[in-house]
Amino acid sequence: MNRTQKLSRCVHFVCLLFLMGGFVFAQSNSEADRLIEQALKASPIQQTLRHLTDEIGGRVPGTPAMERAVAWGSAAFKEAGADSVHTEDFKMPHSWAEGATVVNITSIGTATDAKLSSIPPVEFKIRAVSIAMGPAFTAKHLPVVDVGKGTSADFKKAGDISGKMILVHSDVLKAWADLFNEYADAPPVIDAAVKANAKAVAFIATREHDILYRHTNASAGEIEKLPMVIVAREDGERIGRLLASGHPVWADLSIPNKIGGPITASNVVAELRGNEKPEEFVILGAHLDSWELGTGALDNGCNAALVVDAFRTIKAAGLKPRRTIRFILFSGEEQGMMGSRAYAAAHRNELDKAAGVAVIDGGVGAVTGFTLGGRTDMAKAVTGIVAPLQQFKATTLTTDHIEWGTDHYDFLLEGVPTLVAVQDEGNYLENYHATSDTYDKVDFPQLKKHVAEMTVVTYGIANLPTRVGPRLTRAEIEKTFVDTHADEFMKKMGIWAEWESGKRGRAK
Repeated sequence: MNRTQKLSRCVHFVCLLFLMGGFVFAQSNSEADRLIEQALKASPIQQTLRHLTDEIGGRVPGTPAMERAVAWGSAAFKEAGADSVHTEDFKMPHSWAEGATVVNITSIGTATDAKLSSIPPVEFKIRAVSIAMGPAFTAKHLPVVDVGKGTSADFKKAGDISGKMILVHSDVLKAWADLFNEYADAPPVIDAAVKANAKAVAFIATREHDILYRHTNASAGEIEKLPMVIVAREDGERIGRLLASGHPVWADLSIPNKIGGPITASNVVAELRGNEKPEEFVILGAHLDSWELGTGALDNGCNAALVVDAFRTIKAAGLKPRRTIRFILFSGEEQGMMGSRAYAAAHRNELDKAAGVAVIDGGVGAVTGFTLGGRTDMAKAVTGIVAPLQQFKATTLTTDHIEWGTDHYDFLLEGVPTLVAVQDEGNYLENYHATSDTYDKVDFPQLKKHVAEMTVVTYGIANLPTRVGPRLTRAEIEKTFVDTHADEFMKKMGIWAEWESGKRGRAK
């Protein structure tokens, strides 16, 4: 994420079976039941994920681990019997890797307090990691100033921050809305810091218990404007208390990030050819890359393994869909959905034949339904497809907002029907991009349910006599932005300018 899947979810369109002529029209129960039964059977998914996480580990594009992950995905699809398997390369503007980030703090008593000023300085090392895609930086004795949560009023109260490191406070991450805020609130803070000539930014971690994680504000693989770190919550709040009690604080920073030029990354694509309309296709996707503090099990290794298992499920059930299904493991999602964006652009000329894109990117929290990208016109058809998932309580459809932050997004901007799994938080948020995102956090019985759910949805879209919805025109896409207020978020995140300029999304 960087999946806001990961975003606030408000009003839901409750999924009901639609009635016509007294009969319920839904996906063939026999086919859906066969897929569900097969998906819940024992499969190699645990061994598949263990190899990806424990033996390959964190997967950042441009690293040997990511190359091994691409080979892992290709081999898994071939072993499962895909009709074809290939990789599609795309360019990313930079390689990036963190060095050994070190942050040391010094604080002394105030000059007006004789007792405190006579006490030797307090010196301590804090736990910190660089923000992803941040520049390298070294500084000694950098003054630290607290800017609260970084609102305009907070900056005004803080005064002159030129040449200083600013400390930015945060709320503890408890719900999807909190993660949304972490992404949405950072850009204006960074812009204000740049404008006021701050030297560096220290964000207090949103996780408790000393958990560190990788965060990025990059939207297209670019290098950040300022050196930035995430500091352990307990350390950051200690610094805040020192400053609040009148103690000046200085920081020694060493952020030896390694930044390289353009790199080639790869998406893995496997196909199950349709038997009636093979030229039309449905995509089931998840991102294969991850940050490297942990081993990327919840984000998003479990769902990369799910995509492979969904392919196995359809093959083992002996079913052949009307349309072709493309099973895609995207790369570069964490740097700004780079792989899916590149794929959508490279295949723009055939997107009229894309019947739908389904993506899952929220760990193993229970699936409650699917968000339809603001499209009420899809609800009737999708209601029938998801009806067999009532046994999992995964039939709620959301049409009141547009999801952002995972690999369906550039297809949505192209007008293609999209579905993203809506999930409970589960254990996802605390472990998101964190040192603790490891294999042992995966609930495999729940993951197998997700295999069933995503397989039924994908096969259902591919096997409908007619499509779940048309490809929208540019004007129709923009109307969904305005109707769902997605345009406001897009402007805040800098996406609207890309849309208006035609740099991103459908041309007409």
